[in-house]
Amino acid sequence: SITSNQIAMVFLHLFIINKSGGLIYHRELSKYAPIIDVNILLRIGSSFHSLCSIAVEASPVKKNLPAMMGAGAGGNVTGSGGAGAGASNSGVSGSAKSSAGEADDDGIEVIEGDGLILCCFQTRTGVKFVITAKPGTRGLKKTLREIYVLYADCTLKDPFYELEMPIRCELFTQAIDDLMERIDPGGVSGRNGGGNDGIVKLR
Repeated sequence: SITSNQIAMVFLHLFIINKSGGLIYHRELSKYAPIIDVNILLRIGSSFHSLCSIAVEASPVKKNLPAMMGAGAGGNVTGSGGAGAGASNSGVSGSAKSSAGEADDDGIEVIEGDGLILCCFQTRTGVKFVITAKPGTRGLKKTLREIYVLYADCTLKDPFYELEMPIRCELFTQAIDDLMERIDPGGVSGRNGGGNDGIVKLR
């Protein structure tokens, strides 16, 4: 069982979704992460991508998105202005921030529920980094940005990696494990064996 002290830092799953909505990487981040069937993992990727597209259409504030990102790449459910403020009660939020590697309009950034929090970081090229955790887990956005740096350093510099394809870079997976060990050493030990390969087996 998870104690009240452990709840403060309980990461569950990492998903990386390409700009077409395909799940290209998955990793269980702690021993508390539930084991998820591969087919369900693939549906999670496509479903979240679709939700981001719906968020764009449902947003009361329309923003100009970079052409490279496509229709499903961004949008706000809750913006900084008054028009979308009421949507924050739904537990879904968005913002229009810009930083290195980050899209000008991120679409869905956070979804919070009674037993789960989901945080998304989207790059300018439309790749989504999604992390799930227990409510109360701190530093989700910072962790996602660190993962993005690892992705750029380990995966994008791999001469054998093709963009938009499943990530099979052992260096990247090891870097993720090292990051989790540094952030939450207690949660990594005894992790479910189902996530040890770190790769979604796509045909």
